[in-house]
Amino acid sequence: MKIPDRRIELFSGADSERRFSGPATGDERSMLVAMLAAQRATLKLKCSGLEAELAVRSVPPSSLSLLGLVRHLADVERRWFRAVLAGHDVELRFSTPEAPEGDFDGTGSDPEIVAESWAAWHAEVAFAEALVAEAPHLGVEGHDAWRGAVSLRWVLIHMIEEYARHNGHADLIRERIDGAVGV
Repeated sequence: MKIPDRRIELFSGADSERRFSGPATGDERSMLVAMLAAQRATLKLKCSGLEAELAVRSVPPSSLSLLGLVRHLADVERRWFRAVLAGHDVELRFSTPEAPEGDFDGTGSDPEIVAESWAAWHAEVAFAEALVAEAPHLGVEGHDAWRGAVSLRWVLIHMIEEYARHNGHADLIRERIDGAVGV
């Protein structure tokens, strides 16, 4: 893969700046929801303008790719909001006990896989946003086999951390694909 000699600033401008326009003061819920929305928007921005290239792997032997991150984060959203907080008896969409890396290993440049992955991510984000909006307070609890009792507050903080960490991966992968850099 040839990386352009000149890096482009794809991630500057109005779309980039609007991501972090949420409140910096005020009530806790508004700030947490806005920060998570900004992290989700960052993932979308890092993937913007790509289709088949989303499946490009980072560095061997890693299976990490932008599309794998989309699929992984769809599963993470599903686990914490739908299964743990809402108590739905659902399986993850891409990972299974038999294929724990299915979110990354099951990627490919086929347009159907790309579309399915984005549709799953959008569906899980929409479910999470509705659940958070309808929750009476941040102390609403769910139960997780790994952590035990967890509050909506903890899940929101965890999701911000999860996206922020993986958005760092997305920065490096995107730069490798086409040289695009930015915050």
